[in-house]
Amino acid sequence: MEVKIEAGWKAFLKQEFHQPYFLQVVTHLKTEKSAGKIIYPPGSMIFNAFDKTPPDKLKVVILGQDPYHNPGQAHGLSFSVPDGVTPPPSLLNIYKEIAADIGLQLPRKGNLEKWAEQGVLLLNAALTVRANEPGSHAKIGWMDFTDAVIRAISERKEHIVFLLWGRFAQEKQVLIDETKHLVLKAAHPSPFSADKGFFGCRHFSKTNEYLVKNGIDPIDWSL
Repeated sequence: MEVKIEAGWKAFLKQEFHQPYFLQVVTHLKTEKSAGKIIYPPGSMIFNAFDKTPPDKLKVVILGQDPYHNPGQAHGLSFSVPDGVTPPPSLLNIYKEIAADIGLQLPRKGNLEKWAEQGVLLLNAALTVRANEPGSHAKIGWMDFTDAVIRAISERKEHIVFLLWGRFAQEKQVLIDETKHLVLKAAHPSPFSADKGFFGCRHFSKTNEYLVKNGIDPIDWSL
């Protein structure tokens, strides 16, 4: 089975694409599509996070839960929306924290490709979702794949910053070797929880301090 994903990741994760769980994901998506279900993001963008951030450029991982489930929002990058789409509430709260942390102006757009191209892997734990059904693909096998991604990054890279926001993301901490990497945890930026520990976390300046300390170029968080 041919998986269309950036060449570096294809080599990095090659054994995963032949695992039974991955074949199950592919079968599930084909079955739903043939039954007329609408799935986000479009097929060409399912691996967009990987295509925009090759493993040799990787510096930071921001873990989301699953793609946006409304029309036109999901494009394969966690928390990000395409140009011309209004930034969702969680992303607006991320911008507010960046402004408070490092003094950058609040952006008007929600497209985070500029971060991805600098080495920020914007990874959702599930890479697809049915239209208007949040969490609908959480149990089809994607979690096995993205857990394997996190584990492989932990084992084969060093000095990566993992930003784990909310309980769901923080459950992935067990996959990360903290003797080699920096794990930063905070509440989720959702309006329901941002004031319970996301605001004031200063993750963006802390990320750059760690990168610079390890001889790695910092992220330009401006958009």
